[in-house]
Amino acid sequence: MTFRVNHNTKALNAHRNLLMNQTDLSRSLERLSSGVQINRASDGPAKFAISEHLRSQVAGLSQAIDNSEVAVSMLQTTEANMAEISTLLTNVRQLVIHAMNEGANDEAALLADQKEIETTLETIEMIAGQAQFGNKKLLDGSNGVSGTTTGDDLEFIGATMNSKDSREHGYDVKIMELATRANVKGTAALTSELIKAGEQLTVIENGKNATYVTRADDTIDTAVQNFRSQIDKAGLDVEVALADDGTIEVNHRKYGSNPSFQVLSSSAGVLSENAGRMTRANTGNDIKGTINGESATGNGQILTGIAGAKCTDGLSVRFYGEGKDYLLPPFCEVADLESGEEEGEARPEVPAEGLSVGRVFITQNSMKFQVGGNKAHTIGISLFDMKPDNLGTNVPNLSSFESLADIDVSNFQRASDSLMMVDKAVGDIAAERGKLGAFQKNSLETNLSNLRVANENLISSESLIRDTDMAKEMAVFTRDQIKTQSSTAMLAQANQVSANVLKLLA
Repeated sequence: MTFRVNHNTKALNAHRNLLMNQTDLSRSLERLSSGVQINRASDGPAKFAISEHLRSQVAGLSQAIDNSEVAVSMLQTTEANMAEISTLLTNVRQLVIHAMNEGANDEAALLADQKEIETTLETIEMIAGQAQFGNKKLLDGSNGVSGTTTGDDLEFIGATMNSKDSREHGYDVKIMELATRANVKGTAALTSELIKAGEQLTVIENGKNATYVTRADDTIDTAVQNFRSQIDKAGLDVEVALADDGTIEVNHRKYGSNPSFQVLSSSAGVLSENAGRMTRANTGNDIKGTINGESATGNGQILTGIAGAKCTDGLSVRFYGEGKDYLLPPFCEVADLESGEEEGEARPEVPAEGLSVGRVFITQNSMKFQVGGNKAHTIGISLFDMKPDNLGTNVPNLSSFESLADIDVSNFQRASDSLMMVDKAVGDIAAERGKLGAFQKNSLETNLSNLRVANENLISSESLIRDTDMAKEMAVFTRDQIKTQSSTAMLAQANQVSANVLKLLA
């Protein structure tokens, strides 16, 4: 047996184990007190990296949930203002219908109706200008897509969230083919002999039927006028023209490949190809062309940028070209017009390489909402301009009303046209409210539910990696505490071993 006093190896070993036990005990105390098992990167580098990423995702999703809830509140505020405008339009419609009661109204009654309508329109203007969420205006057009055009007969219709801002340069509109209307042109003249024999003229359009059988005392002109009268009474969307050679031409009033009609005559060639058998009208053509050199689809006279187009996705313009869709006045006022075209109109020539007809300028101010925790997790909506001069537009009428702001009920014709403008405005509001509701329900609220589930799952995942299992950690703490106490006692015993050498020296 040997004794050494210069180095107490047993004490050093006991001290080393004591330090290790104290370190483990300290970490266990930290985990128990913080509730987190990964307090620093050294506690588990891989787990630390994963949990940090999850933590940032949780924070992002939490903010996205808040964003979505604020967006829902904003849309509810917007819809409430639109509901009030819709109520006011209903009142305007009631006043217009009252004004149409021509037999009972005098000038004073019509003036009173007009004054009340104007006051209501001013209220709509005020609501559209003042509706706001915080400091953000909602219905004045500042949160939507606005557009203007240059060039004769070119009109801006609308755009979507995907349409890009044109800046100051605008987008060139090039037409390759003009829109035309469905039509039938008789090959045989309507003669006095056919009229005396009782010629039957029939048109069927959109499920409605108009028929006139000529009388013996009719002239060719009166027979055609009476036929027009029957068409007008039946509400058909077609017009009839009588050429100098006595042939009859029937045209649909709207352009494009969709509107159509059928004709029948009791004599071959007057309207139908064969006597007593229906003939379908020649199909009209939709407009063809490009916007900013990008492909576009035609629907009647409206040209719309295709989905996926770089700049013009969803951008729509109308080029009238040879005429507008419009309502005819009573037949007796248009007997001198042929083919439904206004006097002086000329169909422009379109060369093979296309015809540039103007430029369209759009400003993109649609609202975007960050509804996810990562980049590109955004959705957006364009709010409609609800001021009267932007409601009830693009309605063919005889009073030259351009929008709801122009309506006038001073006579029956104007009141009748005003009713069409109001109905279009009511439809515009209803469509916008429907779009807003669909966006809120299907985009925001559905996404909000998904965000809450995803946030819950991510928090659970982070908790599994980062949080302390308190029961397990308490068992580890008790073990380390006992080991620390034991190693402290053993260090004391090891320090006593060297003291035994004094017995040899005594």
